[in-house]
Amino acid sequence: MPVEAIEAEVTAQRLARLNQALGSGMFVHVRNMLHDMAASDIALILESSPPRTRQVLWQLIDTQQTGEILEALGEDLKDHLIRQMSPESVARATAGMDTDDLAYILRSLPDALYKRVLQSMSSQDRLRVEQALSYPDDTAGSIMNTDTVTLRPDVNLDVILRYLRQRGSLPDTTDTLYVVDKRDRVLGGVRLADLLTCDPTASVRSIMDPELESIPVAMGDTEVAQLFERHDWVSAPVVDEQGKLLGRITIDDVVDVIRENADHSMMGMAGMEDDADTFGPVLKSTLRRSLWLTINLFAALLAASVSNLFEGTLEQFATIAILMTIVPSMGGVAGNQTLALVIRGIALGHVGQSNSRWLIGKELAIGMLNGLVWSLLVFVAVWLWKNDMALGALIGGAMLINMTVAGFAGAGIPLLLKKFNIDPALAGGMVLTTVTDVIGLFAFLGLATLFLMH
Repeated sequence: MPVEAIEAEVTAQRLARLNQALGSGMFVHVRNMLHDMAASDIALILESSPPRTRQVLWQLIDTQQTGEILEALGEDLKDHLIRQMSPESVARATAGMDTDDLAYILRSLPDALYKRVLQSMSSQDRLRVEQALSYPDDTAGSIMNTDTVTLRPDVNLDVILRYLRQRGSLPDTTDTLYVVDKRDRVLGGVRLADLLTCDPTASVRSIMDPELESIPVAMGDTEVAQLFERHDWVSAPVVDEQGKLLGRITIDDVVDVIRENADHSMMGMAGMEDDADTFGPVLKSTLRRSLWLTINLFAALLAASVSNLFEGTLEQFATIAILMTIVPSMGGVAGNQTLALVIRGIALGHVGQSNSRWLIGKELAIGMLNGLVWSLLVFVAVWLWKNDMALGALIGGAMLINMTVAGFAGAGIPLLLKKFNIDPALAGGMVLTTVTDVIGLFAFLGLATLFLMH
């Protein structure tokens, strides 16, 4: 059984036991069950529960776990729970939290609540969060930690080892210690494995990697994730324009970025926000979906207006009304295949200005070849089914036109949207559906009017 299926089954079992205990009024037992769970598991339980159950569970959670649980929650539910907490409680829950996680929790709060939380923090935590929030969202600066361990190049390894033993611990996910000069500019890195296995009388300079790649603080987080994937990094230093070390990004931060991007792409295809709460309130969820449904309604009315132009043809040929949905449907499927491929290519950094024309030409050729194959098949099918060669030829011709346009549109639309800084995952599907519906109906009904009405 896949790991995901096992985890889902375990979560369902835990949720069933919690609900049973809550229904029996065994609140102390529920508190003890929650106390024995990891924070990430409690977050999953909360996100899997209806609002009323969430409220009870949140009241029973140990306050010492609150910060870790908030880190693991989706943004929508996290914001909802934080708004119910006092600023002092939020400050206590986030004390000592990693800088990037602290910024993630506070970034989306209303200004009034955000300022009150800052006032309740210690001066050290306040300074850390203000520094993290000074960087734009979705950049390397917004996801980096400041808990770095630095070395000087002229120090011997035995001195470093004594220092580390005296320090007692290292930041989580530390695989490399960064070598800096007197101005904190990154000179290279020393892997922990090399530090432990090399001659202790050797200097840091002799074993450091001077080719260590640093990440500019303004780099987009998606590009950061691509670099981690390409180079199999565990961590990487973040620097400013002068090469000064500001912090580091670790693989756990990158996994969060990858997950958020995947959620965004999946939910964006349906015109929904990636942080939408599965068990959110009915009215709030309804309002969030209304905008995209309104846009889609106008797109559908546009397609319907094309049919209305050929009302006379539809009244005289009932068979056309039966078959007219085939052409837009085939065009939509073909276009969405191309759309998904191109959006994925854009997300992975495979598609850019240098190769976009070639890609559009390729997908246009694929659309035309698919159109030839499937138009021939539908021509034969309609001819045999309705015993009407002319009708088969019309629907085959319309399908060839629409699938060719679908290939071109599936590649061109996301590139065009990207050029205007519009998310292709959010708007691409709706625009493509409108194009294939309008072109498909216009081609089929237009050809039918041209050849069958005279």
